[in-house]
Amino acid sequence: MSDNTKNIEVAQEKFAELIKSEFERIERMKQDNEIKDFSKQEKIVIGVLPGDGIGPIIMAQALRVLKTLMKDELESGKVEIREIEGMTIEHRAETLQSLPDEVLAEVKKCDVILKGPMVTPRAGDPWPNLLSANSLLRRNLELFAAVRPIKIPDKNIDWTFFRENIEGEYIWGNKGIQVNDDLAVDFKVQTQQGTERIARAAFDFARKNGKKNVTIVTKANIVKLADGNFIKGVRKVGEEYPDIEIQERLVDAMCAKMLDPEFNKGIEVIVLPNLYGDIVTDVAAEHQGGLGTASSSNIGNKYAMFEAIHGTAPFLISHGRGQYADPCSLIRAVGMLVAHIGYGDRKQILDRALDICTVTERKLVVTTDKDGATAEEFTTYLVDTINGLK
Repeated sequence: MSDNTKNIEVAQEKFAELIKSEFERIERMKQDNEIKDFSKQEKIVIGVLPGDGIGPIIMAQALRVLKTLMKDELESGKVEIREIEGMTIEHRAETLQSLPDEVLAEVKKCDVILKGPMVTPRAGDPWPNLLSANSLLRRNLELFAAVRPIKIPDKNIDWTFFRENIEGEYIWGNKGIQVNDDLAVDFKVQTQQGTERIARAAFDFARKNGKKNVTIVTKANIVKLADGNFIKGVRKVGEEYPDIEIQERLVDAMCAKMLDPEFNKGIEVIVLPNLYGDIVTDVAAEHQGGLGTASSSNIGNKYAMFEAIHGTAPFLISHGRGQYADPCSLIRAVGMLVAHIGYGDRKQILDRALDICTVTERKLVVTTDKDGATAEEFTTYLVDTINGLK
């Protein structure tokens, strides 16, 4: 038997194992239909994962805002904040677990998670080549929808992105096949169940919020099966929402022309596969004012996780400027969290306060440098503003 024949047989065996695991996951998705109703719970537990780098710095300020917004519920015991230890990069490297077993067990005792940015090691980093803790949290909690709002008022942009959060190129990101020294193969995974549940989340949001458009972003002209089936799945769900228009955009054009009013005409809610969603929402956040201004919610039927979309800012830490990090992204995530658990009125107060503090009044400005306000100084200004609006 030639070396090539052996390599093919080994690759086929590995691929068969991956396909089997997907069939098992599909069956689990079919059974995952019960949606948590927070209004029926005696207590809502908010788990806190501070993160790495600037994570603990901005988390401390986000928690000040959360405690201000939910003061009465925290005092009555209706809401509990529970900090979970063990997710620092140092501990994960020591245990060689991106998501330590004991951490996941504690996370699953909570209803929702507020998460700071976490290190995902890259080549050249002084850490083991661990998997993304973010991806593992999303998969273990079945957080299939990453929801990211983007507002650019002067461009008349008020968009909400629904990024499929588990499948695509990321689900087997560490399970590609190195066939031989000359050939490596990675995969893109799309399932009917995964597509339909992210589509339904997007259409439900559109209907509940008075939106009349859902735009699908793919590269279906080239990736004909996975992206083509994604479009078919979204359009199939869209048949249940005849009041909502469906349109399509290609991902490269979306990145290049999203600020063109002719190109983005009518766009309100955007649904897109995992990798494209990662890229497009970061581009949109930069246009909004930078990754530090944007937040993300990760929604499943049972759990939800809310986070900043930026990284750990090693440059700020290494230059002694961590305390000058912008806390707004994680603070906006707090707003999404409180709305998710049934306190939309508190998010409205926070949104008004942020508008005052970052747009209209701007008594203090975070520049991430020493010429600007520290995260703590800005948050004190924001908390005072919130208290004035309550």
